[in-house]
Amino acid sequence: MALQVAFYKQRGFFVQTYESASARLYRDGRTETIRSCSQESCDFVRTFLNYNETDGPDAKSHLQKLLRVACEKHVHTSTLAGSGRGVDRHLFAMYVVSVGTETDSPFLQSVMKHGWKLSTSQIPQQQANNEWLPGHNGDLIPRPSGGFGPVADDGYGVSYVICGEDSFFFHVSSKRSCPDTDSTVFRDAIFDALHKMNSLF
Repeated sequence: MALQVAFYKQRGFFVQTYESASARLYRDGRTETIRSCSQESCDFVRTFLNYNETDGPDAKSHLQKLLRVACEKHVHTSTLAGSGRGVDRHLFAMYVVSVGTETDSPFLQSVMKHGWKLSTSQIPQQQANNEWLPGHNGDLIPRPSGGFGPVADDGYGVSYVICGEDSFFFHVSSKRSCPDTDSTVFRDAIFDALHKMNSLF
């Protein structure tokens, strides 16, 4: 939800969002797409960005509920994708067949032309042993691993790692050639959203 907040705050609109889901339950399974931007996430983001702590306890309670509903929708979508009930690999396979058989499909052409301006993925906490960094309080914490670039010229690639209950790592990438994206601004918007979400509770 923080990524949705950050994108909307910076760009002023919602976008089709890719998040990878593991399909390793199946032989030769790789990934399926979790479509992270939902009606529920949009409802939360709009309300969140208009919320002020002086709005009172009812507004705060309403916003907490919207966040929970949006997260529950995300968990449900993730479960569907990881259990073979996503739509994107199916649509892609149909598109490949239509191209291979030279069958015209305006529907599939329309579906496939929409890019992923926000491409996200949670990655393993560490890729190798004994790669640790000092934390803010002197404790050693796992070194964040990996990252990837944006898949759209005017988009972001965001890999993230959740380490326990109070540590996050984000690897944010974008193309410097695009005047509409700025990885540092986006990163700051993510952290701002996380701090404000934390203050809700």
